[in-house]
Parts: sequence; structure tokens; C-alpha cells
Amino acid sequence: MKRLFVALLATLFLVPVVASAQSANDVVWIQIEAQPNLADATQRARDYSNRLEDVNGFALGGGWYGIVVGPYTRGDAELLLRSYRQQGLVPRDSFVQFSERFRQQYWPVGANLLNIPVIAPIEPEATPQDNPLPEITQTPLPPADQTPVDPAPQTEEPPQTTQIPVLPLAPDEETPAEARRSERDLTRSEREQLQIALQWAGFYNSAIDGAFGRGTRNSMAAWQTANGFDQTGILTTQQRAMLIKQYNAVLEGLDLRPVRDIEAGIEVAMPTALVAFEKYEPPFVQYNAKDNSSARVLLISQKGDQDTLFGLYDIMQTLEIVPPEGPRQRKSNSFELIGENGSIVSQTQVSLENGEIKGFTLIWPAGDEDRRRRVIAEMTKSFARMPGALDAAAGGGNDQAVDLVAGLQVRLPKMSRSGFFIDATGTVATTSQAAQSCSRITLDDETELQLLVDDAATGIALFKPRTALAPLEVAQFNTVAPPLQSEISVAGFPYEGVLGSATVTYGSLADVRGLQGDESVTRLTLAVQPGDAGGPVFDGNGRVLGMLLPRNDGAQQLPDDVNFAIEAGVITALAQELGITTQMAAGSGPLKPQDLREKAKGMTVLVSCWE
Repeated sequence: MKRLFVALLATLFLVPVVASAQSANDVVWIQIEAQPNLADATQRARDYSNRLEDVNGFALGGGWYGIVVGPYTRGDAELLLRSYRQQGLVPRDSFVQFSERFRQQYWPVGANLLNIPVIAPIEPEATPQDNPLPEITQTPLPPADQTPVDPAPQTEEPPQTTQIPVLPLAPDEETPAEARRSERDLTRSEREQLQIALQWAGFYNSAIDGAFGRGTRNSMAAWQTANGFDQTGILTTQQRAMLIKQYNAVLEGLDLRPVRDIEAGIEVAMPTALVAFEKYEPPFVQYNAKDNSSARVLLISQKGDQDTLFGLYDIMQTLEIVPPEGPRQRKSNSFELIGENGSIVSQTQVSLENGEIKGFTLIWPAGDEDRRRRVIAEMTKSFARMPGALDAAAGGGNDQAVDLVAGLQVRLPKMSRSGFFIDATGTVATTSQAAQSCSRITLDDETELQLLVDDAATGIALFKPRTALAPLEVAQFNTVAPPLQSEISVAGFPYEGVLGSATVTYGSLADVRGLQGDESVTRLTLAVQPGDAGGPVFDGNGRVLGMLLPRNDGAQQLPDDVNFAIEAGVITALAQELGITTQMAAGSGPLKPQDLREKAKGMTVLVSCWE
């Protein structure tokens, strides 16, 4: 900035001195740089124009050329200069300059602003990540009690400043000049609050800095148009009060209050009109809906380390309250989950500090996004840690179930059936029943499957995994049926995955045809469950004779041990049409039961259909 300092000295000698006492309404500029030749100055002005609005260039005299932004009123220029410095958009030694210091304009080419009335500045574009909303001034929550008075969480009276203070209505509407004069009396906090309210209403997407530049003015004008007012870009006292009232109205009826839970060591604002304390199920404290509101809150509290945090991140995504669709972000010491479906929107925020994992989940009815975003913002802002954490090992009792985690329902598929690998790339054969009306289909609840063919005539569906797999075992087909009454077995998941691995059920071959003489179907004598359908049928040598079909009794109720399988040759023919190479069994002797079970478990998979 040595050159800028020299340029400043030059202007002091070349231009008459301006009185030091300046009005907040004076027309001024923000001088950010000076260059000793026109070519360099033009290039730097062009560079600044790529990230700032209102960039101009003027000759300073003495062979120096200044780069400035503006013009602005003195008050707005000072606010904007502070904002630019804080964001690193301009050098730290940038300063407010006056029009009298400038000579011929060189940038933009052909422009001449010295005789054009003052315009308001445009704030630099910023993302919410770069410029988080500043906290609206509020009364601090009372200090946490160290000794619990009651085992249930304590609810405090709501602080009066949870909402932005409503400005008083003016008795009569103001003119734009009167509105601008009343606007000058606003504090910086009040100006920022108006920008927050405009941002919330969807009219403003720039920095929250309290500087009413062109971006803020345009958003004010858009709000005025949307609300039936004359478009001036200057909010009157009455309009400001109306905007703030709209911003606060979304919280009416929620009864937001700080709730202090001594056991969990957490204090946070909650919509107490909609939720109430239900129970402790470590690591969760459940606040369930009142009066069919559909809203729920979970407090999350437990001791642990990064491995515990990452494990919780994985477990949370299996819960019904966290729909699979939505963004997820996991960092080294925190995570955030957002899940959404047609019924709910769920948002979870958790962090690890000093060996304690704490956070919360807000479950909110879908379609009420304005209130949900305000509630999550208030909860995030008010969340505070207190000493203590829940003992995650203290759960249990009579309410436990395999489909529950700490009393919360695990997300379950619509249907699960059995399947088996038919080639080394992981192609899976299963029943068509598993492919009906599914938003997604998974293998063992993890790997996504892509449908290759669903042959309703034979009842066979073939899938391939979306990620490469290396099966432990692959079906070796046998198209020659063994003698009738030979022992056969079926591998499958009779209870749709509850047992965790495939089960082998033994029976016998009753007939090589169906009841109507269908030669592509064999009849079996064995007792199976619905989840077994789609599983492989083995002979005594571990060769695959076919695939178990689901029962379809209709009006005729067959004995429980009467079941059917589609013959192996039908499966291999369908695979061949798709260019899939299957293996035919070579001659081998009978397998021991334990060897057959291991072969069956390595080949058989759980195929799940999800809504």
C-alpha cells in the first residue's frame, strides 16, 4: 500500500482541503487502491469488478490512478467498509474518500459518475456458511442447576427476546424522505434484524451486516411489492413493524421455552405446546407429541469417543424417524442428518466435546417448512451443554425388541425375501414377489440392487448389485432331478432377516411336476415360511435344483408342507438371454450336513423391498 499512501499525499496537494466535519448524508467513496500507471490501474479495476459491485476508477493527479467503490452516503460507506475489511474483500488500509479528490473517470470505460446522483451500495454476495445469521439479542438462559430437584426435565418461562422485538407502528404513513430519516435512528442490531427478516421472507440473500446497500434496498422493494405497498426501497416505520411481525408470527402458538434436563446435561429451547417429556431410553430422552401434533424431540446424551460418535451416526440412519432421503454430513467431532419423506422432516445435530456426545433431533410434520426452520434455528441457537451425560448401558427392561433401538423403531423394509448368487459378479436370482412396487431394493439391507428382468410368467426376478461384489459361493445348477422322495433342502430367511443369516430347512422331492402337470415346476414336501421364497433348493450333493416359489393358495388351501419350486433349467435359460453365464454342476458325492449349510449360507442373500 506504499503507492496508495503516496497517491493520497498527491491528492492532498492537488485538491483543496475539505472541511473535516462531514455529514452522514455526504456523498463519498471507498478508495481501495491506487496505481502509478493507467494500464495497471485498469487491470486492477477489472479484477475488483469480478467480486465487488460499483467499482469505479478515477485519475488522482500526479500520474496516479485510484480504484474506488461507490458512491454512497457517508453512513452506509462506513458500514460497508467495515464489512468488506472483515471479509477480506478490500485491503485493510482502504478508506473513505470524497468526490472532490477525483479527476477524469477511466473505469468503467466511457462512464462519468461525478455528476450522477448518489446510489446505495450493493453488499458482497455471501453464503450462509460464510456469513451465519447473527444471534438476535436475547436474554441469557438462567444458569443450570447442578442438583436435580425433580427427575423430569425442567421447563423455564420463555425469554421475552426469543423473537425479534416488534417496532411500534407509526400513527400515519411516512413519505420516503421521512422514512429515511426515521431509518437513521435504527441501531446496527435493528438494521441487521430487518435483513434477517427479509432473508427469512425470501427476499434477501446477501450478508447480514446492517448496511442498507443496493441489495438490501432491492429486497425491501420486492417485499413492498409483495405486500401491496408502493415500491420505494425504503421501509417506513409501519412497514418495518409489519415485516418483523410477519417474521415472529410463525412462532405463535409453539410456546418456545428453554428446557433444562439435568440427567442428560442439556438445556435447549423446545416447542412445549407441541411436545412433552415421555421417558429416558439412553442415549435418548424422548419428548413425544401432544394432541396429535406429530412433532417430536429427542435429546441425545452419552459418554464416548469418536468411534462412539461414528457408531451413533450409523445407527441413527437405521431409525424410522430418520428417512433415508436427505443430506448427511459427518465430521471428525460432529454430524448432522436431515431426512425427509411424505410424512416428516427429521433433523439431527450431534457433537463430541470432552468425552461427551450430545445433541438433539427435531421431527416435524412435512409441509410446515417455515415453522420447522424457525424452530430448528431457535433450538440450535439455544442449545447448551451442562455437566453430566446419560449412561448408554442403562437401557433395557421389558420394552426391548429386535426392531427397536433404545425404544425407537428401526426402519423396516416393506417386504424381505430370499435370493441367491448365480454368477461370480454377484447377479442375484429371487422371486418376482420381491420386485413389486419398491422405491429401492437392497441385498442384506446395504447393497443397492438394480433390476435386470422380472419375469411374471415364471416368477423369477434377476438383479445385479450397483457396487461390485465377490460372492463366497455361487450356484452350481443341476437340471436332472433326483429320484422321487430324495432328500432336498431349502436355504432362506424364514423370518425376513430377524435371525441374521440363512437357515436351511430339510424336506423331500414329492414330484417333478406341478399339480396341473407343469414340467417347469417341482413339488416339494417341507414346511417353510414366507421369507424363504426365492431361496435355492439343493439336492443332497449341494447342487441347485431350482428356486422356492411363494405360496399362492387362493381359494384352495393346500397342506402346510406342500410347496413348489421353479426348475433350474428355467433360471439358467432366463440368465442366458441376458448374457449371464451360469455354472452347471460337475459330478460329486453327497455333502455332509455342516458342509451343505456353509455352502448355502455363502450363496443365499436377503433381498429387501423398501417403500
